[in-house]
Amino acid sequence: MSASQTPDVPAVPAADVPTLLVKIFGKDRPGITAGLFDTLAAFSVDVVDIEQVVSRGRLVLCALVTEPTVASQGELRATVHSWAESLKLQAEIISGTGDNRPRGEGRSHVTVLGHPLTAEQTAAIAARIAGSGGNIDRIFRLAKYPVTAVEFAVSGCATEALRTALAPEAHTIGVDVAVVSAGLHRRAQRLVVMDVDSTLIQDEVIELFAAHAGCEEKVAEVTAAAMRGELDFEQSLHARVALLEGLDASVVDKVRAEVRLTPGARTLIRTLKRLGYQVGVVSGGFTQVTDDLKERLGLDFAQANTLEIVDGKLTGRVTGEIVDRAGKARLLRRFAAEAGVPLAQTVAIGDGANDLDMLNAAGLGVAFNAKPVVREAAHTAVNVPFLDTVLYLLGITREEVEAADDGAGDPLH
Repeated sequence: MSASQTPDVPAVPAADVPTLLVKIFGKDRPGITAGLFDTLAAFSVDVVDIEQVVSRGRLVLCALVTEPTVASQGELRATVHSWAESLKLQAEIISGTGDNRPRGEGRSHVTVLGHPLTAEQTAAIAARIAGSGGNIDRIFRLAKYPVTAVEFAVSGCATEALRTALAPEAHTIGVDVAVVSAGLHRRAQRLVVMDVDSTLIQDEVIELFAAHAGCEEKVAEVTAAAMRGELDFEQSLHARVALLEGLDASVVDKVRAEVRLTPGARTLIRTLKRLGYQVGVVSGGFTQVTDDLKERLGLDFAQANTLEIVDGKLTGRVTGEIVDRAGKARLLRRFAAEAGVPLAQTVAIGDGANDLDMLNAAGLGVAFNAKPVVREAAHTAVNVPFLDTVLYLLGITREEVEAADDGAGDPLH
């Protein structure tokens, strides 16, 4: 074949070329799709498009095909209807021209999480999409438990504009909504970095240490002062750690044993690793705990503050680089560089104000059961207590998660 030649490729029908939309409805069973196209094959039509949906055992099958010769149009219709009736199905054939209309500019995936997801909530989201100039091209269920997760493929509206429009609506009606740009990069997000306290785990590690030191109330007072803005993170860290001075180092093992993973944490990490993602944690807590989590969970990266231990006792000081709000964002960039992943293809998950820089720096920032200020600033928020729901924001279905587990145990959380 010369350079000027091209292989024969079926052409997309022009807008004025006659086409037929063949729609089949009825009880689903094996062989229906094969039977329809075997019936159509007798009329030498070309397949332009196919869509098939099965819901509660009921099938809707749509085939867009080129129109046969004028002489055989009536025969095609009669044959398809006869075939459908023989299987107790219904058929509808609609004449028209050309292919489906092109999708509008600006394409996004809108993931909606409900616990449960009501008709009223769905109507509100769909109405807001339409009001923003977006068209819903396809809807697909990602999960039915422990939450209902559905994904809308939307075109005709810029992703950022759609996210801005849907965020307040989602908060008002009580659902979680994530809006991400469509494209190959969505499947290429290869680094996920999480906060630890109240995100990967249910606990605040400093409080676990304080319980052993008998200074829980004093630590809580310092934490409250920091929340009121009277102390910055580094000041509050030093003040709280100072209260641990003299604590025996053996308490580290006790605290490690007391740490409770957030429901869904193991499933999230296991699934991401099987998909080839790299996973890391950054924490304002302590390496004495995060290093253990890294080993137990098979994490690729982990960074936190380090409690100084001298002669088997905590000194009440930390050593090394302080991991604060800015430090978390800095570590996200460092991990991405080491992993060879563009920052735009990273996912960050956190719950507190000291996670905000990291959430904003990532390609997708997820506020997990977060404070209001964090929910408002992050790209999206998850307000159900299952960490593995983050998988749905990446377009991964519950069925795919369970198929990947394939008897590996702990299929839910």
